[in-house]
Amino acid sequence: MGISDIIANFILEEISEAEGTAELQRAELAQRFNCVPSQINYVISTRFSPEHGYIVESRRGGNGYIRITRVYSPAKQLIMHTVNCIGNEIDLGTAEAFITNILNAGVITERDAILLRSAISPSALRPLPKEDRAKLRASILKNLLLNAAAN
Repeated sequence: MGISDIIANFILEEISEAEGTAELQRAELAQRFNCVPSQINYVISTRFSPEHGYIVESRRGGNGYIRITRVYSPAKQLIMHTVNCIGNEIDLGTAEAFITNILNAGVITERDAILLRSAISPSALRPLPKEDRAKLRASILKNLLLNAAAN
């Protein structure tokens, strides 16, 4: 397990113990894990982003903090939030993060996640020019999610 995984697991435990919101000090975390503050920033930006179901607030300076809140939403609200975050284009990694988030929230089944991933996979979009794939991926994902929200 790498340092990023260890830091992420620690933050997840803090969020869980604090019932959904953890307030952390970047410098204290860096000192605790014997790493540079930019490593903390990396973990937060890659593991605790809106597409992963978190809201991150940050205040820099001497009394600065990082507040990470897990967003718990009813199914339809989470789907609508996801659709609104997607935009006109989406890369494969971000799309997969959204799918994993709604799967982990219990909004879709494992089978639904497999179907979503198949529909937006590189092999499914291969016939298209590369510059069009992100647009079609976003369109497919939004339409399938909106259909799920309607049912």
